[in-house]
Amino acid sequence: MSNKIYVGNMNYQTREEHLRSLFEAYGEVLSIHFVKDRETGRFRGFAFVELDSPEAVADAERGLDGKEVDGRQLRVKKADERPPRPNNNRERHYDN
Repeated sequence: MSNKIYVGNMNYQTREEHLRSLFEAYGEVLSIHFVKDRETGRFRGFAFVELDSPEAVADAERGLDGKEVDGRQLRVKKADERPPRPNNNRERHYDN
């Protein structure tokens, strides 16, 4: 079971340190990933935060969803598990 949280509707100026301090009130922050556009490298306005327990995730969701941070109301919810992506680099078998 994943302890990741989706954090959306973020201000493009929000920094990792600020996001970390918000979530540390609910549990140990194991990782933060700011999602960037593959082509431009620009921040897309959402992130994923991994906490140390399911209880911390639930508490953070209740405490931070709708909270105004840097002029924007955050959308905070438990991240959905993503199915594995198909491997496009499959081994190729050649017949001789």
